[in-house]
Amino acid sequence: MAVAFTKEESFETASETLLPDRPISPHPNLVTEAGLKALELHFQQAREAYDAASPIDDVNERRRHTANPLRDLRYLTARLRTAQLVPAPTSIDTVAFGGTVTFRRDDGRVQTYRIVGEDEADPKAGSISYVSPVARLLMGKAVGDVVETGGLELEIIAIA
Repeated sequence: MAVAFTKEESFETASETLLPDRPISPHPNLVTEAGLKALELHFQQAREAYDAASPIDDVNERRRHTANPLRDLRYLTARLRTAQLVPAPTSIDTVAFGGTVTFRRDDGRVQTYRIVGEDEADPKAGSISYVSPVARLLMGKAVGDVVETGGLELEIIAIA
C-alpha cells in the first residue's frame, strides 16, 4: 500500500511540475551584444538553479525545485541557438536596431527608447522590442519625421 501511495504521489507531483514551455516568438531572434550576454547569463543562472536542486533526495521535492529551471533551460537553449547578433548602428541618421530614439507625442510627452531584441525589451527601463508597433513605425525614419499610430502622431526629435 505504501508503494501505491508513493507512485500516486509521484504521478501527482509530476503533473504539477511538468510546466508548459515558454512560447518562442516566430520573429527572427535579433539581439544586441548586451542582449546576447543577458541570455547567456540567464542560461547560466538557470543551469546553476537546476544543478543546486538535482541532488535533492526526495523525488517529489526535486521535481518541484527543478521544474522552473528546466523550463527556462529549454527556452534559453532555443533562444541562444537562434540568436542573431546585430552590430551597433554606425550612423544616427535614421532609427535602427540597437539605436536610441527620442520622440514627442501629440500630448507633449517626450519618450526615449532603445530598440532591442524581444528578450531584452523592458519599456519601464527604456527599451522596446524591434517588433513592437512603435518600433516598427520608427525604424528607418529620421529626425523631424512624423509617424502616426492609433490616431496619435509621434515626431522624432533625436536619434543616438
